Amino acid sequence: MKSFFNSFYVRLSAVFLILLVILGGLQIGFTLQTWNKYHKEADQRLNLNLASDMARELEPLLKDSSDIANIGHTIHYMMVLNPKIEIYLLDEQGKILAFFADPQKKVKARYVSLEPIQQFLAGSYHSPILGEDPRHPGVMKPFSAAPLKIGKNINGFLYIILGGELYDSAINTIRESYLTQTIIKGLVVTLVFTAFIGLLLFFFLTKRLHQMNEVVKSFENGQLDQRIKTSARDELGQLAHSFNRMAEKIVANIEELKNTDRLRRELIANISHDLRTPLASIRGYLETIQMKSEHLTNEEYEEYLRIISETAEGMQGLVEQLFELSKLEARQIKPHFEPFSIKDLIYDVAMKFQHVAEKKRMAIKISAPDGLPQVYADLRLMERALTNLVENAVNYTPPGGAVIICASRQNEQVLIEIMDTGRGIAPEDLPLVFERFFRGRKVHGENANGSGLGLAITKKIIELHQSNITVESKLNEGSKFYFGLQVWQGS
Repeated sequence: MKSFFNSFYVRLSAVFLILLVILGGLQIGFTLQTWNKYHKEADQRLNLNLASDMARELEPLLKDSSDIANIGHTIHYMMVLNPKIEIYLLDEQGKILAFFADPQKKVKARYVSLEPIQQFLAGSYHSPILGEDPRHPGVMKPFSAAPLKIGKNINGFLYIILGGELYDSAINTIRESYLTQTIIKGLVVTLVFTAFIGLLLFFFLTKRLHQMNEVVKSFENGQLDQRIKTSARDELGQLAHSFNRMAEKIVANIEELKNTDRLRRELIANISHDLRTPLASIRGYLETIQMKSEHLTNEEYEEYLRIISETAEGMQGLVEQLFELSKLEARQIKPHFEPFSIKDLIYDVAMKFQHVAEKKRMAIKISAPDGLPQVYADLRLMERALTNLVENAVNYTPPGGAVIICASRQNEQVLIEIMDTGRGIAPEDLPLVFERFFRGRKVHGENANGSGLGLAITKKIIELHQSNITVESKLNEGSKFYFGLQVWQGS
């Protein structure tokens, strides 16, 4: 029961019904008030000339005498014809000289205010104009009035209350038995119909809220694929769309966290896997030095130390590459875009491997036309990517071969190609060349140099520049890696 009253639909419906009842009561009051005003105005307009007509009949009877008893029979006849009226004779100050009505009822006031009478006689008013009821001081009723000469000295007034006490009693009975019941019945029908339509509309409105609440609860309980289905463009529709967008972002963030955690675990696994061999090698050489230190020659001692140093240096490079790749995959490295000359960068990278190329008796060739536009990229990251690609080409190109670096404009991009004349990559290995720790042993042999991380790092760097790197290769002919960079559009 408590949960029922906590329902938004129940609360909204209760407020609606309470307001409906209040408005219904106000409507009844306004209707009765308007009806009373309408009735008084109609009554006054209908009897507008009643007092003046009666005054013409009575004035000859009061012309020579102020004996009001002489006109009693005539007034009684007039009241028989119109029982709703009460007749009063007033002097110049509004004092009641005589009245003609039910003799059992007493007049409680001695004077009647002349201001409404004078306003009525002037005709400058908007009906209804109400005057005092001498029998009920403080009660205002519609009236008719006319000047009346009473005797030779009194310039009085004929004052007729149009809604006498008998009339009020009759009209109240009619109003209670007919008018009020009719108004209440009509209002009840209207309220019931309005309440039904309102509650029905509230039901459909809150039904959408209930559905949204169920989806939110399901999402909260781990059903992350739950979404609010809606095509409405109202406030509830906008709320549903906002929730759906928020849910997508939350799911994306969760996936990103999962991916980051996966990368962290993979990093630990890869580090433990790739460091095990060099650590075992270092440990073996150190144990050899400790155990045979007295029997080792200086040349052997120096050779063991050189091997240990190179192995440790290789381990450091491997760890740095692993951390760099993990940061790239987790989007923790943000590129700093700037315009620079890709041609100059290519020459700088080529110079790094000139000495190695000469030792292997191979050539590094560059093809970049004059006037090549600047590119808009991260200089440090692109240097890293080009270094990895050129190093990979040099390592897997046999003596006497060549490495060719080309740069050319292709529409709004600069196309960069790194080609070699090595033994190529087997077709079944092509999809795997950008995977971490891949070394292509079927082609290059077990003793191929490198950690297998360079191409994976290069691919991530190119993707950060909203581009893709592609590889083409033929066995015993060589390989080609190429990608595009956006041309700098600035002045």
